[in-house]
Amino acid sequence: MKNDPVTNIIKYEEDIVFKLRSLYTAYGYRPYKMSKFEEYDLYVRNRDFLVSESVITFNDTDGRLLALKPDVTLSIVKNSTDVDGFVNKVYYNENVYRVSSRTETYREIMQTGLECIGDIDTYNVIEVLSLAAKSLETISPDYVLDVSHMGIIFGLLEMTGANDVTKSAIIECITSKNAHDLLRICAENGIEQSICDKLCKFISIYGDMDSVINKLKALDLGEWADDIIDELQLISDALGSDPIKSKLRLDFSIANGMSYYNGIVFKGFINGIPDSVLSGGRYDRLLKKMSRTSGAIGFAVYLDVLEYMDTQSKAYDVDVLLLYNNNVSVNIVMDAVKNLTAQYSTVTAQKIVPQKLKYRSVAQLSADGNIIFKEGNI
Repeated sequence: MKNDPVTNIIKYEEDIVFKLRSLYTAYGYRPYKMSKFEEYDLYVRNRDFLVSESVITFNDTDGRLLALKPDVTLSIVKNSTDVDGFVNKVYYNENVYRVSSRTETYREIMQTGLECIGDIDTYNVIEVLSLAAKSLETISPDYVLDVSHMGIIFGLLEMTGANDVTKSAIIECITSKNAHDLLRICAENGIEQSICDKLCKFISIYGDMDSVINKLKALDLGEWADDIIDELQLISDALGSDPIKSKLRLDFSIANGMSYYNGIVFKGFINGIPDSVLSGGRYDRLLKKMSRTSGAIGFAVYLDVLEYMDTQSKAYDVDVLLLYNNNVSVNIVMDAVKNLTAQYSTVTAQKIVPQKLKYRSVAQLSADGNIIFKEGNI
């Protein structure tokens, strides 16, 4: 039976990008295009915002130090403006140049994502969270979106009264859910036992939105946490019975860049892939650092990670491997390939079996034009 030729021609990640573009367009997001190059200074000033600190640089003809873009968000922020009451909604599909998490070498990586920049309100936050979940669902129905809130983490750190070094150590314990070392750090730095107890209970919290919100309320963190808990409750209530709500988990071990992110942050995971395939959050602090008054929230999908899924899920490179020798005329080979491609999606004609080629069936072509399948059935 012949397979869908479009599915076989389009690479897996390209098919995903096409579907994601359609999804974002349906919600009114406009495409954003940028140059391959940006001034290196933009990235060096915001190095800890980048997924990878390694940046490929070169000198332009006028002497300026340029960089092959390792990130798209910084460029979007740089080229947007603040307009009261307006939210600039864009999506992108760009190649970025950085060290791949899968190969640990420099690679040109296709990345897609979206950004909301402007007068951000709760609706915008919920919309971006929903689109992040729908993006994961486009890749695989077996996904989870882990959500955190930097406001809770900032507030807890302030309660300790610790110095910056100790706060960094506490954050490491939160992200690793390490209660043992957290107790030690609290004891060594004279942090009140009641606060230490709340921190230990806090790092053990994980689960669906409603149950975690109830556990947060039970911690009795103080008035400073009320607005944050109310925001989480509003998001939970707004999602209501939406199926994607069952895929959301509150997990406060997610603590994206403390210097840039505030509010909701999140990471998306697909079953079978050890790394996150999606990451994002609210990054008003980045805009403030760039002398902007707007808020911002967005996410990126890391398509280099999806190559792993494509490799794992693709059983065959070709349906039919057609073998022929020098005794077979060119016209007979051409006719045989034409006939086979009319029945099957992919056919390759070769004189020997190529190394590492995965084929569904192999056939031998004789000088008189007969095609004899040697193994397998289609």
